[in-house]
Amino acid sequence: MTPPVVHSLREQIRAHIVEGIVSGRWKPGERIVERGIATELQVSQTPVREALRELESLRLIESAPNKGVRVRNLTAADLEESYPVRAGLEQIAAELAADRLARDCSALEPHVAALYAADRAGDSAGQVRHTVGFHRELVRAAGNAVLLHTWEGLGIEVFTALSIRWLGTVQQSYAEEHQALVEAFQRCDPAIGALVKAHVLGCAPRP
Repeated sequence: MTPPVVHSLREQIRAHIVEGIVSGRWKPGERIVERGIATELQVSQTPVREALRELESLRLIESAPNKGVRVRNLTAADLEESYPVRAGLEQIAAELAADRLARDCSALEPHVAALYAADRAGDSAGQVRHTVGFHRELVRAAGNAVLLHTWEGLGIEVFTALSIRWLGTVQQSYAEEHQALVEAFQRCDPAIGALVKAHVLGCAPRP
């Protein structure tokens, strides 16, 4: 999967902080120093502040007067909250995209192939990247910009990565589950929306 092009300085800083949180550079409860990031990346504090504000809206970090910004102590219950919303969005996307994907699943299939390789290698980073890539292409196939924007706003990649890396919700059948969805699209399964919804809900971490 080719990573999305990052256009703005704020987006680059946001990606840097997210990677730091997901990789464990900043652990839950640990303070993130705005000035330190600005110095490290050789930028002003303004875009760093903007990136942190965006991540706070995703509930990855929290700020308090006189205490600065810290990584939230997210629990399984916190991570689970986004899944019913995501499942509903993806059910709608699957139903809108059904005809298009019945004719051509070529946008989904490379992610399935990559998931087979990641499953065999126990590559959690690859599982995250291609699971999210598969679902992003599914939502994109719906052809609805509002739906895609709303889905992207849930921070799917970050929360998927945190579910796997913080909570150990690793599955052995990522590829098989996604291959089954491709086959459902190809056979024009009338229950495709419900199948996608159940799949997403089944991936949610359990508190």
